[in-house]
Amino acid sequence: MADMTPGTGSAPYGTVPYGTEPDGTALDEAVRFTSELIRIDTTNRGGGDCRERPAAEYAAERLAGAGLDPVLLERTPGRTNVVARIEGTDPGAPALLVHGHLDVVPAEPADWSVHPFSGEIRDGVVWGRGAVDMKNMDAMVLAVVRAWARAGVRPRRDIVLAFTADEEASAEDGSGFLADRHSGLFEGCTEGISESGAFTFHAGPGTPPLYPIAAGERGTAWLKLTAHGRTGHGSKVNRANAVTRLAEAVARIGAHEWPVRLTPTVRAALTELAALYGVETDTGAPDLDVDALLDKLGPAAALVEPTVRNSANPTMLDAGYKINVIPGRAVAHIDGRVLPGGEEEFRETLDRLTGPDVDWEFQHREVPLQAPVDSPTFARLRAAVEAFAPEGRVVPFCMAGGTDAKQFSRLGITGYGFSPLKLPPGLDYAALFHGVDERVPVEALHFGVRVLDHYLRSA
Repeated sequence: MADMTPGTGSAPYGTVPYGTEPDGTALDEAVRFTSELIRIDTTNRGGGDCRERPAAEYAAERLAGAGLDPVLLERTPGRTNVVARIEGTDPGAPALLVHGHLDVVPAEPADWSVHPFSGEIRDGVVWGRGAVDMKNMDAMVLAVVRAWARAGVRPRRDIVLAFTADEEASAEDGSGFLADRHSGLFEGCTEGISESGAFTFHAGPGTPPLYPIAAGERGTAWLKLTAHGRTGHGSKVNRANAVTRLAEAVARIGAHEWPVRLTPTVRAALTELAALYGVETDTGAPDLDVDALLDKLGPAAALVEPTVRNSANPTMLDAGYKINVIPGRAVAHIDGRVLPGGEEEFRETLDRLTGPDVDWEFQHREVPLQAPVDSPTFARLRAAVEAFAPEGRVVPFCMAGGTDAKQFSRLGITGYGFSPLKLPPGLDYAALFHGVDERVPVEALHFGVRVLDHYLRSA
């Protein structure tokens, strides 16, 4: 294991016939690694106090145990990333990036059924913060490459593994730092896979389970709104009240109905879901009533509805220091999300909704992404899921939020959301992200290991 300096060791792999599945040890390790990673508290509150290094060292030790030569990289002490490369059998093939983040969002223990950092395994379920976002994927990847080392498996193309810091905030200490300062580690990578895709989505009675694979992400546009006014006594008339001005702008933003904007990924998702539900429609028609179509798609509409428009949701307010003092300044924060091609519309709309008395600025921006759904890569991702879930239907979708794929896209890497899990009815995958009682079934992890192994060998 190297620290700060990329290693040059090669993976000690031979080759075995394609189709050999990972062994039982790999299935057990995926569960154990998920639990043990959860126990390493890597809470990222966005203030710079997160320390991913213990989790990074944990991942690096297991990679080294598989004969790899991982490198640990930091922009800020304690904010550690791990990168390793598995050499493929075809040196002329483009490399594939497989990445997952090590940090997690905060969790309040009093709200949970189990302690969020216990990693408890109970009744066939692993509990804790990071169980689906995304220490489970980290654990499954580690389990797969260790199984390859035991079996002498070597993939066709180089595979670059990256375990990153700071994804849950700005990515400045994580994938952004890696893309800016260590791009050579990702030489040859043309595509990547990471979180939020290939999970079971139960679309209602009589409908096969869906396995949405992400082929796009809305861009991130976190905003700061500042209203200025006249300071004064709270008992006096004040026509230039900063709080009032800000509140009016925030209310306009929160109530705004954004126009429909369909990307190729979202249009493809609507086409496949309409066919699944037997809805006759032309998703390419200029007069398509998207809201009416969504009403006909039952529960599956939830996969698409957040991504047919730009959005801007008020999330934080800050003003004043005493109840009887009107402040001269008030601040709000907005979580904005922007579809490809919708950047100009977003700016013009914010200018109009904030009005002349409120200034706004970007606090953090990340570009929207699109990946082709008619590519050989998507076809292989689809085939890997269908090999182990033949009863399901794979559909493309666009993520409402974002991942480290945005940062790696600066290196020309096309990203797909692919973190396979087979989930039982009643387990709301989307609600577990950043939610209370985050958990993942053991069998879901076993499924993920098999699907990842199948795809990575065929990639």
